[in-house]
Amino acid sequence: MPPGEGCAPDSDLAYLCGPEKPEDLLTLPGDKWLVASGFAPGAGLKLVDRERRSFRRWYTGAEDQIAWDRGRFADCPGPLDPALFNARGLALREVGRGERELLVVNHGGREAIEVFGISIGGGEPRLTWRGCWPMPLGQVGNAVASFSDGTVLVTVLTRPGTTIADFVQGRVTGGVWGLRPGSKGFVLLPGTELPGNNGLEVDPDDRHFYVVAFGWHAVVVYDRRDTRRPVRRFVAPDFMPDNIHWTGGRLLLAGMRYDEPACGGLRKVIDGQADPMLCHRGWVVGELDPAQGRIATFAYGGPQAGFNGLSTAALAGGELWLGSYQAGRLAIVRAPAAR
Repeated sequence: MPPGEGCAPDSDLAYLCGPEKPEDLLTLPGDKWLVASGFAPGAGLKLVDRERRSFRRWYTGAEDQIAWDRGRFADCPGPLDPALFNARGLALREVGRGERELLVVNHGGREAIEVFGISIGGGEPRLTWRGCWPMPLGQVGNAVASFSDGTVLVTVLTRPGTTIADFVQGRVTGGVWGLRPGSKGFVLLPGTELPGNNGLEVDPDDRHFYVVAFGWHAVVVYDRRDTRRPVRRFVAPDFMPDNIHWTGGRLLLAGMRYDEPACGGLRKVIDGQADPMLCHRGWVVGELDPAQGRIATFAYGGPQAGFNGLSTAALAGGELWLGSYQAGRLAIVRAPAAR
């Protein structure tokens, strides 16, 4: 689907209109293709052609897209219904030459981590649904990540009995759940309970992982061997990081400006309800540099009429692609020159 009418650029950003609430976004090897989630019922997955500035619905539920591994996913109730597919966080893991495993947080019809195989090479990549891991009862996943040995991590933003207002005010609401290969189900990792566990990523050392604490506007680092105490904590400079991913060799995190004058300043809680942030805030992409011990500003812009709710960023072909949990479009800007 090409960009539609009414998709004119803003002062900072160009757009690919049509993808509904692309809350998370990943670049596939080769930089031509990206995969975007759709954080709404039936929005599912979109395959984006960066060069053509086009996209299409990727998982349709066609017979040739389903190959259920009943042994590995014995607790999965059955194939995913594309009409219900509500996709949030995404993660990729290399499983062979030209083969990737895509993990997707799904809220449509069930709370589960859906697992897809992606075959890359010789044209358009191919997608196959393999199965799912149900989330623990009552827990709603947010972001997902995977170590090279197949261990899967999932964040939960608000556990039962907690609210968005709680984490905005700095109270613990979430946690990180882990699933080891061959184990029966997800278990809560002790010490990972934070105010609004959001974005999630693993480190190339295959030992550490990064968790966004949305209520703290910070990234907390854990050692997978012992999660009872975090290793480090990085505070973001004046923005609210959402998702965090390695992309183009950089560890980028993206979110809305925290103190936005156009929206009355800081996010507020009134009568127990957190501001839903529908007012258009400035956007910020930060780069986490563990060696330097800081989050630096990678790219930013003021409030845009056509875009709000920045939640993720991906580098591809010299461009920075931006996703949103609110908008019906992807945003594009030229990537900053290497420093």
